[in-house]
Amino acid sequence: MKLGLIGDSIKRSQAPSLYGLAGSLAGLDLTYELLVPPDLGLNFARVFETCRTGGFRGVNITYPYKEQVTHLVDGDPLSKRVGAVNTVVFGGPRPAGYNTDSSGFLAAYRNAFQAMDPGRVVLIGAGGVGSAIAVALCELNARAICLIDHQRSKAEQLAARIAALDSDTKVAVHDRVADAVGQADGIVNCTPVGMHEQPGCPVPSQALGSQHWAFDAVYTPVRTEFLTSAAHAGLRTMTGFELFLHQGIQAFEIFTGRRADPVALRGRLAET
Repeated sequence: MKLGLIGDSIKRSQAPSLYGLAGSLAGLDLTYELLVPPDLGLNFARVFETCRTGGFRGVNITYPYKEQVTHLVDGDPLSKRVGAVNTVVFGGPRPAGYNTDSSGFLAAYRNAFQAMDPGRVVLIGAGGVGSAIAVALCELNARAICLIDHQRSKAEQLAARIAALDSDTKVAVHDRVADAVGQADGIVNCTPVGMHEQPGCPVPSQALGSQHWAFDAVYTPVRTEFLTSAAHAGLRTMTGFELFLHQGIQAFEIFTGRRADPVALRGRLAET
């Protein structure tokens, strides 16, 4: 079985290890390729089409293509609510699109924080993963979500999508992180700030301390500057690795029809 990941800044991705180990545990022979459109000298649509016609069973989609790919697939109900796709299966008249970021965050949050109420959440970054997590936070009955993005129009579009859901979660848009987080119970970073290629912290460290929990979608490195600062300030933290693991397990089942054992897979990944 041939799988792959399309995205930028993915050279350090652990996805080949995750899917390779999951396949090994399931007794499957599979390969997993990292496909970076700029490095290939192609645009996203060309890379996607090459995968579709090149024998791939499916591909994962990551930053910055999760919203762009929605026009090329038949999305399932969850991906349509999110407005983004991160898992694509080929073989039908049109590729099938799914969003395991949203369902994966839901599973990761419950595993890490059990029944803790998300409360009022500041969500930084209104792109594909931000949209997915916003939908999951509504499912978790977050009291309110404050959206921040350097492109205010993206935050406003996501706010409109969330407001249209059958949810009691209130949604608002804000421009300044430092001002918004003071009233928050939880902080979520859905920007690439903190990755190896884009070091930094999306939240001023002096603004941390009054909140209860923090999550960073970045998982390379696992302990980002943001999560380190949040932990030092006394917040409970969840790393991006947890989202990576849970969304990957769900995507693996979509690709193969087989469920990976999360305990065994986590243990094997820790050995790599």
